[in-house]
Amino acid sequence: MKTSKAKTPDPTVTDPALVKRAVKAAALGNAMEWFDFGVYSYIAVTLGKVFFPSGNPTAQLLSTFGAFAAAFLVRPLGGMVFGPLGDRVGRQKVLALTMIMMAAGTFAIGLIPSYATIGVGAPILLLVARLVQGFSTGGEYAGASTFIAEYAPDKRRGFLGSWLEFGTLAGYIAGAGLVTIMTALLSADDLTSWGWRIPFLVAGPMGIIGLYLRLRLEETPAFAAEAEKAENNRPKTPLREMVTGQWRALLLCVGLVLVFNVTDYMLLSYMPSYLTGQLHYDETHGLLVVLGVMAVMMIAQPFVGALTDRVGRRPVIATGCAGFLLLSVPALLLIRQGSLLAVSLGMGALGMLLVCFTAAMPSALPALFPTKVRYGSLSIGFNVSVSLFGGTTPLVVTALIGATGNMMMPAYYMMAAAVIGGFAVWRMAESAGRPLPGSAPSVAGRHAE
Repeated sequence: MKTSKAKTPDPTVTDPALVKRAVKAAALGNAMEWFDFGVYSYIAVTLGKVFFPSGNPTAQLLSTFGAFAAAFLVRPLGGMVFGPLGDRVGRQKVLALTMIMMAAGTFAIGLIPSYATIGVGAPILLLVARLVQGFSTGGEYAGASTFIAEYAPDKRRGFLGSWLEFGTLAGYIAGAGLVTIMTALLSADDLTSWGWRIPFLVAGPMGIIGLYLRLRLEETPAFAAEAEKAENNRPKTPLREMVTGQWRALLLCVGLVLVFNVTDYMLLSYMPSYLTGQLHYDETHGLLVVLGVMAVMMIAQPFVGALTDRVGRRPVIATGCAGFLLLSVPALLLIRQGSLLAVSLGMGALGMLLVCFTAAMPSALPALFPTKVRYGSLSIGFNVSVSLFGGTTPLVVTALIGATGNMMMPAYYMMAAAVIGGFAVWRMAESAGRPLPGSAPSVAGRHAE
């Protein structure tokens, strides 16, 4: 008796112009998220003076970063809301909503009166704005990476996905750079009285542009095909199935995001504080070195993304894990020497290893999950890992140094993350050049470059 083979679904032919618009719209949202991150990090001392009672500068700074950290606590909640919603009503609609909320939260901070004006209401409003930002961010990265991955041709998914983290780096550099310029141009009094508001108010126009770009987009072909198969064009998958039904992929996601975000937050968030607080390095030079490293990473992003399309995601991510395992200690020893050349070389080495993750993850992570639960499962796995491991990295490493007195703790922490990430890479399947799970093959249109 003959058995008939399952018919291979017809490939989806992508429109190059539409793909470019999708990449731009997704990357701009990530850029705005990290623009806020860069602004908040670099202007934290001034915010402490504006929103918290005068007195102990350390207490002011801790209070400011406490409000900042609160956003990480609600990210998983945002992921649990926006992720399943994106699988039910569509990626495009949810990404438009997260863009509105992110822009509104950041813009609102620039309008909040100071503590001197309205008292305790000021820090409360700051906390509320940060919670809105964190909640909306819970649906942003997973949605943006899913959106690009589902639009991209199979053979160019790595290259196109790498532009998502290009937006991340561009946003952080823009935010931190704007604050640095304003700090240089304005007096301390002007910065405290009104200047600090400008970077946050910039988020308004950015959000309008991003929303316009996202509203012009059509739904992804993969989601549209999934909706067509489902009843009433509304795929419904219980939240429980997104977790229990995908537990293996979720564990791989948590491991990959762990090494990605521990190293990311270590380099871009913690190292400036390490240079100034632990090594007593000049603050301005330390910040400029970090911005310089990020600029180099931006240039490398698309090239490494294209490399993942040729050699695969697994070899590139594995190279990053092996590099952090072998080079974290030598790089930190270089940084600890304190000279501008040594610090630049050490930070540069870590930055180039980090590119192995930033360029590969936006295409590797969505490929872990099938179409019908991709947005929801990825949102849950990504945000749980970021909240538990990525966002806590500066706090944990500072505590470890305080408890042990060992200044090499940042290196050891990155090495531990690299071991976990390496195990996840070993267990994951290669996805380069292949259709996304649950989706038809996707090929580039005739006019693709």
